[in-house]
Amino acid sequence: MSPVMLDLLVQSIWETLVMTGASGLISLAAGLPLGLALVATDRGGIAPNPWVNSVLGAVINAFRSVPFIILLVALIPVTRLIVGTSIGTWAAIVPLSIGATPYYARIAEVSLREVDRGLIEAARAMGGNRWTIIREVLVPEALPGIIAGFTVTLVTLIGASAMAGAIGAGGLGDLAIRYGYQRFETSIMIAVVIVLIVLVCGIQWVGDRLVKRLDHRI
Repeated sequence: MSPVMLDLLVQSIWETLVMTGASGLISLAAGLPLGLALVATDRGGIAPNPWVNSVLGAVINAFRSVPFIILLVALIPVTRLIVGTSIGTWAAIVPLSIGATPYYARIAEVSLREVDRGLIEAARAMGGNRWTIIREVLVPEALPGIIAGFTVTLVTLIGASAMAGAIGAGGLGDLAIRYGYQRFETSIMIAVVIVLIVLVCGIQWVGDRLVKRLDHRI
């Protein structure tokens, strides 16, 4: 591989890390509250509200049902409105975040539902209000599952960021398409695949270690 190609590979790795990291943090910040809202407003939740729960669930399902490549194109006007362009690394963060947020919300919801109901009732019996239950019971008890779900989301975002390269988002996907596929640079394609495998394995390893450290049941 030539020095020029090596520089392009390093730049593409950085762009992929930026896209994945930024959209991952946004999906965590937005998806976890959505997951909490779904659990809290469900029947038997700490703030039951069937209407809110149904509407929120329908909106989340609607976004989750749209394939990412279609969402990528459909959100171009929104992306231009937010970042001023529809091309490049920062532009890709908008559809990546919007696509990952409902996905992570459902994962967080599953983890939160697994919290022992007895702990919630005990907190209520001791006079804990809704925010206290969320802060002291729901989130701490579901934290291993929340971290594990976030790890899965990050891995999914790496694949989605590579797909975003098809419309000029930069990153490893763009490099693989422009050089590995269109210019038949087999070495570039192999290098991109190896880097993606290393990134996914690294993120999964870190996530698994965090889960084991936080899970008091292990």
